[in-house]
Amino acid sequence: MARRVAWWRSYFDEGYLNEYSPLFTPASDRAQVTRLLEVLALPTGARVLDLACGQGRHARLLAAAGHQVDGVDLSRPLLRIARQAGRKAGIPTRASRSIPGPSLRYHHRDMRRLPTLWRGRFDAVVNLFTSFGFFDDPAEDAKVLRGVARVLKRGGTFLWQGGSRDGIMARFVGTDRWETADGTTVRQDRTFDPLTGFLTIASTWTRGRTVEERSHRIRLYTADRLAGLMDEAGLTVVAAYDGFSDAPLHRRATEMLLVARKAG
Repeated sequence: MARRVAWWRSYFDEGYLNEYSPLFTPASDRAQVTRLLEVLALPTGARVLDLACGQGRHARLLAAAGHQVDGVDLSRPLLRIARQAGRKAGIPTRASRSIPGPSLRYHHRDMRRLPTLWRGRFDAVVNLFTSFGFFDDPAEDAKVLRGVARVLKRGGTFLWQGGSRDGIMARFVGTDRWETADGTTVRQDRTFDPLTGFLTIASTWTRGRTVEERSHRIRLYTADRLAGLMDEAGLTVVAAYDGFSDAPLHRRATEMLLVARKAG
């Protein structure tokens, strides 16, 4: 019997970028990073890890703001785009030893297996756009959080942004449609399994006579469950917001931004 290949090994490619292109706008990226910088309040030259950085839309702007940024992702297509954009922006790949300044480096790695040498390296780690909950076994999600705690410096900050199970279920949308910039019509059909916590999204892309189908699934967490997993990993949630806004998290919020700290 052929072994099933995990969806996340091939999903994140140019088709993924096109599907979500209405959300990936320069204005939105700038607004989100402005909020991240406000919450993190890091000194210039701080070391930041963008975990599951994708095409580098946040990592690049964090580096442009003066930080030493490392991005980690398993998608070679997205990393290729991220590196090209970083070079175009003129951001160095290594900071000066004498004068700390911005730098931007990308690494092809599984988020569960961060380098041993990174122990205590980063002032902050960010995990954004529901880049979490991919794995069949929830113990693997806990492993990711332990890795985050390991690579953070004492007193370091972890920012997690993604879907809130409570709000998504309260305002559940089973079917959604939109059109991308190249004229592709996207239809998403969503189902939810309350026992596993998996939200399954079946996407259909239609452009002219061409129809393509693919699917992915994300394990959704409530804020209290995710905060509990972080606590077990050695991270304490100190604030929770309604997505990237400055409003506190509430029951019907579909997104959440959790701010956690590693003990000093």
